[in-house]
Amino acid sequence: MQHVTIVGLGLIGGSIGLALHRWSTQNGNALHLTGFDDDMGKQSRAKQMGAVDDTEWSLSKAVSSADVVIVATPVGVMKEVFENIGGHLKTGAIVTDTGSTKTDVLEWAKLLPSQVSFVGGHPMAGKAESLEAADADLFNGATWVVCPSVTASESAIRNVLGIIAATNAEAFFADPVEHDGYVAGISHLPFLVAATLVDAVSSDPSWRDMKSLASSGFKDTTRLALGSPAMHRDILLTNGPAVVRWIDQMIASLQRSKSLIQGDQEVASNELLAFLDRAQDERAKVEVLKGRSDEQQTEGSSLESQTMSDQMSRMFLGGFGRKRGKEGRRTDGQDRRSG
Repeated sequence: MQHVTIVGLGLIGGSIGLALHRWSTQNGNALHLTGFDDDMGKQSRAKQMGAVDDTEWSLSKAVSSADVVIVATPVGVMKEVFENIGGHLKTGAIVTDTGSTKTDVLEWAKLLPSQVSFVGGHPMAGKAESLEAADADLFNGATWVVCPSVTASESAIRNVLGIIAATNAEAFFADPVEHDGYVAGISHLPFLVAATLVDAVSSDPSWRDMKSLASSGFKDTTRLALGSPAMHRDILLTNGPAVVRWIDQMIASLQRSKSLIQGDQEVASNELLAFLDRAQDERAKVEVLKGRSDEQQTEGSSLESQTMSDQMSRMFLGGFGRKRGKEGRRTDGQDRRSG
């Protein structure tokens, strides 16, 4: 039996716990899940929900016997968590995280003892940010980015891959700098744009009356602004250069649109239509990719249950490495590990 400790029992930590608990019960109770959160109320709710088997009031006690520690706290406190758990981890323990940025997190992970393997992670999934919204199916078909430290052992990487597989997510290896650049454009910029749009219109004197007319267009576009301000502050501050690059690109694109609207109407008509057509086409491609992912997931679920169970057991308990062979390297010839 492997002992897994989840530090941080919000939406992501709770959902990981529920998914792993389900997998464990289907595979001979292979895991023992311990939960820790500064909020004792969350600890109680997580245990009642079945997201963890037990909880600990002390962080040091929660991690002392863990084979795997999953840090699912906001990015802004991860450095402190690493500092606090480092002296209490057993030799050979594996630490992974769920942070939305990876460059700073991997740097902070150097605070952990040399006998501990750190494998950075980022599940690309989410919804309402509360433990009450935790869902064992949250990660089904989702991409889970993996950024191992250069000192992470092969067995540690295999174990984290097993955790990802147990949640029904798909692992995607990435360089941390590359990861942060990508998510700055597709995740962090959208939040900032949503918040900025709310700020722009709500600061106008007419907002008091205008908000009564806000319908699906405004609500859909600004939904991300409902996210946790503290969490997104930490994300933006730990990924500043990448986000600024995309802000500049966004400003340039808005300036081009502004110039078209202010220019000759006949020219603007054609160019605006071409611009909107391109945007529609590129957005549609995202839906196509999602459709393919759903289709692949459906095809995968048609495998015989015993075969899938055996495969999952091998992956989580270490046998995956024996079947991995050359798959441990990227198809472009680069080792999947990153610094």
